[in-house]
Amino acid sequence: MIEETLTGLVERFNQHAAKTPTVATELRGIVRSIQIRLTDERTYAVELKDGRLGNLRSVENGHADLTVTTDSATFLGLVRKEIGPMKALVTRKLTIDGSLEDKLLFRKLL
Repeated sequence: MIEETLTGLVERFNQHAAKTPTVATELRGIVRSIQIRLTDERTYAVELKDGRLGNLRSVENGHADLTVTTDSATFLGLVRKEIGPMKALVTRKLTIDGSLEDKLLFRKLL
């Protein structure tokens, strides 16, 4: 279920970026690796390049420019908008590790 959800999120973002020229312009030239580390499941990685997300895969924990760590229930709650990102951060159900620039970039990807 998680992998299908992530695949859907990647597709939705790429469709949005294709339809919204400002998104493509803002992300042009940015290359980042992003990991979604689910504490009770596995870790997934995706690449941001040329304003598109791609190469979604399951990985061992490793280096990424931006790492989002949470459990699968919180992740699905965030996707379904049952919990807000700020509440998840404040209650420590969600952590985001990366530079300030990459954290701000992540907000654009949501």
